Amino acid sequence: MSVKLLDTNTINKIAAGEVVERPASVVKELAENSLDAGAKKIEIEIQNGGKALIRVTDDGAGMNLEDAALAVRRHATSKLSTADDLQKISTLGFRGEALPTISAVSKFTLQTRRAQDELGTKIKIDGGKTQDTHEVGCKIGTTVLVEELFFNTPARLKFLKATPTEANKIHDVIVKLAISRPSVAFRFINGNRVAFITPGNGKILDALSAIYGTELTDSLLSLKGDDDDLTLRGYVTKPNILKSYRSWQTFIVNGRVVENRTIAKAVDEAYKSLVPKTGFPLAVVILDVPQNSIDVNVHPQKIEIKFDDEGKIFKAVYHAVRAAVEGRTVLTEAALVPEKISQPEKISQPKKISEREKISQPEKISQPEKKSEPKKIFHDDFDLEQFLTAAEDSKKISPPQKTSEPKKISQPEKISPQPKKSELKLEPIGQAAKSYIVAQSGKDLYIVDQHAAHERILFDRLNGYAEKIPAQGLLIHRVVKFDSRESELIEKNLAVFAQLGFTLEPSGKNEFRVIEVPLDAADTDAENLLRAIVEEIFNGVDEADDLAKKIRQSVLAMTACKAAIKAGLELNLRQMEILLNDLAKTAHPHTCPHGRPTIIKFSAGDLAKMFKRT
Repeated sequence: MSVKLLDTNTINKIAAGEVVERPASVVKELAENSLDAGAKKIEIEIQNGGKALIRVTDDGAGMNLEDAALAVRRHATSKLSTADDLQKISTLGFRGEALPTISAVSKFTLQTRRAQDELGTKIKIDGGKTQDTHEVGCKIGTTVLVEELFFNTPARLKFLKATPTEANKIHDVIVKLAISRPSVAFRFINGNRVAFITPGNGKILDALSAIYGTELTDSLLSLKGDDDDLTLRGYVTKPNILKSYRSWQTFIVNGRVVENRTIAKAVDEAYKSLVPKTGFPLAVVILDVPQNSIDVNVHPQKIEIKFDDEGKIFKAVYHAVRAAVEGRTVLTEAALVPEKISQPEKISQPKKISEREKISQPEKISQPEKKSEPKKIFHDDFDLEQFLTAAEDSKKISPPQKTSEPKKISQPEKISPQPKKSELKLEPIGQAAKSYIVAQSGKDLYIVDQHAAHERILFDRLNGYAEKIPAQGLLIHRVVKFDSRESELIEKNLAVFAQLGFTLEPSGKNEFRVIEVPLDAADTDAENLLRAIVEEIFNGVDEADDLAKKIRQSVLAMTACKAAIKAGLELNLRQMEILLNDLAKTAHPHTCPHGRPTIIKFSAGDLAKMFKRT
């Protein structure tokens, strides 16, 4: 086998594989270049999850024709002079490294102009081959247009996720950059819709408010920690405000957004004994450490970071978070923003801190009290037997008259015939721990989880509707706020939600009015149910090529879960019998919609072994 040198085009494609994994990687590289160029305003626009188009425009220091031509060549940069500079990188990226690797796998256009130049420069590159370079009239700053990403590397294009998934990853990248640089105004446009705009006034709280809403930021707790040459600032949410994904945690070290297991673990451990359920709090952790104590070159994209003393970092973050959630740290915005990180314009300290900027005193955290004995009924006039019977009869009832007619929605896809019903016949004997039904069939003993069983019953019932799921109008409409990413998902899929029993109506920026909910979930908290559904959709969106199908699955499963009878509800034998009979009529009686078991069986042989009779 002969050894030969690769051509430049192939080398660039290989380099692109290290730096440009997906559209979000392109956005990160280009936006960081804009920040390093001193931009105060950055606009990012994407189409089709960044696969069709990515446009990043900034007002930073542009380039002349000579520098622009060099910038699209490999190993050309304005940020390094010698190899020693690699050990003390303070900039975010390498404009001269990102541009050639991106242009090698896309249809690429660079347009740039310096303030002192009358004309700017425009360079067009297709798949690594320069097509045109000429002077052009344009605004001061730089615009990079990336179209048809991976058009010449179909294998990589094939492995990209669905459009909503790629768009969400881009959204996360821009959010973290906007938080790390509150002095820069970010504008993100996703598919012709403005997802969010940050003010760029140097205040982290205002940036967070623009992204997540004032309802969340008004209840944030402040972080502060100083130890020798380490400075720590930031914010966290109270232990009762959690999400099931870590993507809304932002870690910033020396102005760079990073991923680091030590910081993440410290945050988790600080909350571990304070939360009754699993989940992640919002966390913005801003660390300032000596540049020579970290290594940012452990990852091609400089995402991951390594500390010389990981133990010191863990302790600093852990103690700062514990102090915040225990109410021992209450600071103003001005005390939280190290100048060398955000570098905002000098802002005079107001004499009186407004309510907007004041960090609220956290509620006293205490161990959850032992729950009292649950009542035998949901409401004073509620009877489980009547509830189950009424739910069964609801199949024949048309949905109640709406107060306002929603837009006409298309008929859902035809529901495939249900599999053959099970032959399971169980006779109830009693109830254990007010949560499990003890039953028998022949010589076998069964234990049935009443909540999981009712979940399966409701899920199959909801899933069986070929047309719109029966809904019930709320007497008092609820207005629910979401972040920009969640709002976009709901707004684009209002018809899908309506088909599933949720009639929602936009009522403001990132707000929706809940008008109707599925009939079987009429007694549940509409706001919490809707939030749980949206969260579950995002948790599984990576595996969902068909978003409408994923929404349907999440709505049905979560609605069934929230509407099902709970553990701790005492049942009589008649109520148990109804539940077991309905469970036997389902297609999959042995598992709930989330895959957990509903029934545990002990055969006569199993019991004999347990009692040492065999």
